[in-house]
Amino acid sequence: MTTTTAFIGLGKMGQGMARNIMQAGIPLNGFDVSEAARSQFAEAGGTAFGSAQEAVIGCDIVLVMVQTAAQARQALVGENALSALNPGAVVILCSTVAPSDARALGGDIEAAGHMMIDAPVSGGQVGADAGTLTVMASGPPAAFDRAMPCLDAVARAVHRLGDNPGMGATYKVVHQLASGIHLVAAAELMALGVKAGCDAAKLHEIVTTSSGNSWMFSDRVPRMMEADPSSTSNVDIFVKDIGLVLQTGREAGVPLPVAAAAQQMIQAAASLGHGGDDDSCVVRAYEALIGMKVHES
Repeated sequence: MTTTTAFIGLGKMGQGMARNIMQAGIPLNGFDVSEAARSQFAEAGGTAFGSAQEAVIGCDIVLVMVQTAAQARQALVGENALSALNPGAVVILCSTVAPSDARALGGDIEAAGHMMIDAPVSGGQVGADAGTLTVMASGPPAAFDRAMPCLDAVARAVHRLGDNPGMGATYKVVHQLASGIHLVAAAELMALGVKAGCDAAKLHEIVTTSSGNSWMFSDRVPRMMEADPSSTSNVDIFVKDIGLVLQTGREAGVPLPVAAAAQQMIQAAASLGHGGDDDSCVVRAYEALIGMKVHES
């Protein structure tokens, strides 16, 4: 039996994921609210549709890679996409959402007669383009049996974290706590160093070969030193994700003071007009505070 697959959410990461799925020999229907994104998807070999419901008609598998839980719910429930899927279809939610939202959406999908894999990803646009994402996934074993060709096409590693939606989201949100804190720590370190008289490039060289290094420092600081870095993951994504971290902390009864402080600096960068810029531009909030530039003029 031929399985028909759809992809909802053809943004920066969705485009790369969709291309890798198609390169693995899996034809795709697709939808995004952006006409430009739909055109790009069609140029890559996909079949684009004007609504989520149209894209998933008769499909057995649908991947969802939108920004928020509200957007995922609108596409699947608000636009009645769930009713257009074949009975017993698999919904693979790759968006980063709060664990409670993943569980709630999973309940709605199950009530509609389908299965959900809660499968947020890490690796950014670079990983999406290269097919080397890390997938943190939870859901019914029967859903994994059908979904693995798609997951293998986009990922270097697929971690199976249980049978129920919510655990994939939990692991991803906890991971984002580290990512956000390390991002802000990198910007703070560079701001302190430059204000205190260090050469930015030399400081980056020393830290990346010493015990204070992190993956985020190595990856983001070179872009902090650019006047206009190209965007692979924007500030607004971290505004959302650290918000999910704090939400999860409240729901779990865990105080998160360091994450809360990091969130304030990320929000400050967004409030200065850098929400759509590369997330390395969190350093702009520090530059505004110290009255000096970390980046090259």
